[in-house]
Amino acid sequence: MDAIEVIRAKRDGVELTTAQIDWVIDAYTGGGVADEQMSALAMAILLNGMDRREIAAWTQAMIRSGERMDWSALDRPTADKHSTGGVGDKITLPLAPLVAACGAYVPQLSGRGLGHTGGTLDKLESIPGWRASLSNDEMLHVLREAGAVVCAAGSGLAPADKKLYALRDVTGTVESIPLIASSIMSKKIAEGTGSLVLDVKVGSGAFMKTTETARELAETMVALGTDAGVRTVALLTAMDRPLGLAVGNALEVEEAVEVLAGGGPADVVELTLRLAREMLAAAGVSGKDPAKALADGSAMDAWRRMVAAQGGDPDARLPRAAETTTVEAPASGVLTRLDAYAVGLAAWRLGAGRARKEDPVSAGAGVTLHAKPGDTVREGQPLLTLHADEADRFERALEALDGGYAVAPADTGRLPLVIDRVTAP
Repeated sequence: MDAIEVIRAKRDGVELTTAQIDWVIDAYTGGGVADEQMSALAMAILLNGMDRREIAAWTQAMIRSGERMDWSALDRPTADKHSTGGVGDKITLPLAPLVAACGAYVPQLSGRGLGHTGGTLDKLESIPGWRASLSNDEMLHVLREAGAVVCAAGSGLAPADKKLYALRDVTGTVESIPLIASSIMSKKIAEGTGSLVLDVKVGSGAFMKTTETARELAETMVALGTDAGVRTVALLTAMDRPLGLAVGNALEVEEAVEVLAGGGPADVVELTLRLAREMLAAAGVSGKDPAKALADGSAMDAWRRMVAAQGGDPDARLPRAAETTTVEAPASGVLTRLDAYAVGLAAWRLGAGRARKEDPVSAGAGVTLHAKPGDTVREGQPLLTLHADEADRFERALEALDGGYAVAPADTGRLPLVIDRVTAP
């Protein structure tokens, strides 16, 4: 085989054979297929798509490019969750210890933020001493110690995907649903979890802007998980407005701890509990109420054990940004819109995110919300507080927010928090 043959086939709308897919992934991982050739193939896939068999073969080939983790030594079932990314999405932080407190192990490999979307590892790294990089043996130790572990994927896990992901980011092929689905699911299946709940975001602050494209992605990923023997379910959830009242790294950790303490914003609590119940059901754990685990402190105990087991100090003071400025309501009425993308872009420009994977992030930077869509506000009332280490970042952050919120005499409605649920056919 050769790369040009495979590129031409997909360019012309021909289904790739399993043998072609296996060859091209193996050759690309080993350097036998050049970046410019894989770029051309990725664009052909973006334009012409893949069927279920092709996507499954592509995913399995990426899994085989590296190691596959095994949690069979554990004495309880495993469950994981993956979010497609959003603004203020700190759900993993309270969710992993909550599910652990209810009787399932949670081995979760997470990522860093890029652009306007936040990354779980960046948030947790605002805790002094906390480590994202763990060996497989260290992951197993943390799981036995705390019931949950959240860490970075090692270099041996789906290395083909790691290489292809970086290429897609610079070739305009990120939006391809077959490539998004296979990228996510190759890592999750290789991670070795027995069950998986997917949180597929919908709206301006998500990669999937419409319910239709989000449902297509969800159905594709659920099929991939099911075909690989992983019990998989997906929820479509709203990302037209930020989740919770905090957007940033340390700011979101603080809000997650509030949820674990029995408080926190209603939407964060609602989604955390909904996902926890889905994870426990998928793992076959019954008779446990996640709401009770939040109320009785057992979820908080699991959080503290998890943070400490990864080198962090759960009692440490979190970083604060040196400078703040406030955005006020332009009129009295109802806050009808607070665009998730605008808020995420503002947080990024304040220093909470990165333009390239190697860029540093500010732990204390971000945005605090003082009102959510549907709330009544008064003219001059604080709507948002911006946090940054350097005051000269405020101008561009405010530009990002221009037109990103609206106040009207009456509420105009919005997407429900949980839009749909997708299961295997």
